[in-house]
Amino acid sequence: MRFYIVDCFAEAKYQGNPLAVLIPDRPVSDAEMQRIAIEIGFSETTFIMSGRQADGGYDVRIFTTSCEVPFAGHPTLGTAYVIREMLEGGRPSRVLLNLRAGQIPVDFAPDGMGVMTQNQPVFGEILPRDAVVAAVSLSEDDVRDDFPVQWVSTGLEAVITPLRSVEALERCRVNYDERQRFIDRHYACSLLYFVPMPDGSLRVRVFMEDPGFLEDPATGSANGDLACWLLRHGFFGEARSLSYTVSQGSEMGRPSRLHVEASYDAAGGLYSTRVGGRVFVVAEGEWR
Repeated sequence: MRFYIVDCFAEAKYQGNPLAVLIPDRPVSDAEMQRIAIEIGFSETTFIMSGRQADGGYDVRIFTTSCEVPFAGHPTLGTAYVIREMLEGGRPSRVLLNLRAGQIPVDFAPDGMGVMTQNQPVFGEILPRDAVVAAVSLSEDDVRDDFPVQWVSTGLEAVITPLRSVEALERCRVNYDERQRFIDRHYACSLLYFVPMPDGSLRVRVFMEDPGFLEDPATGSANGDLACWLLRHGFFGEARSLSYTVSQGSEMGRPSRLHVEASYDAAGGLYSTRVGGRVFVVAEGEWR
């Protein structure tokens, strides 16, 4: 089966979040897809299961090294890019992916930048500050107390934590025992920590629940969760629409840039969340 290695939410090759995309040319079982994902060893590997638009979109499966997941940001962007460039000849301005979480559209600008639209958010539990600090070796004083720490999901859940300073963000270090304790007591989900910058951008770090991948260099799903959290809690005042960039992954040597647009329609009670970035193909070949 044909495969492609791509870097997602990158400004150049060897940046951003790497992804393997495979196009099966024969029947492949769930167990084999899981073994392939383990063999490749990336945080996610995707499989394009339909060779043409099916039910208005391409059927796609997403596997981590431990399980299948219903949605994830950089696999959605990277897979849509491969479909557009390798299967559709670079023509469509929109690619639809049929994921376990539902159908996700990815729109492409003439310059090739892709933007995915995420599902409506679910806002969950508000957690105490002390619940999220030990897992990354911080103290309660590092967390802002004027906004809540909260579980949010637009398809893949994350706990959002606003920090007081860039220094605190850079100081985050995973404490393995405390990270597992958080999972046992609260949620097996990503932990997102962020700081606003003077130019209006955000710096973000995302720590994953998978012990094999403690930190993620670019996380579309969690940044979509964050955008909805920003609107819900008025982080930027009374604004009902936001447009900003996110820098992530520099601490890992994989600098990433995500472009986020989000809005809230108070009359309809609906959010619009779009997360985009660039994709670079770094390798291709045949999986035997």
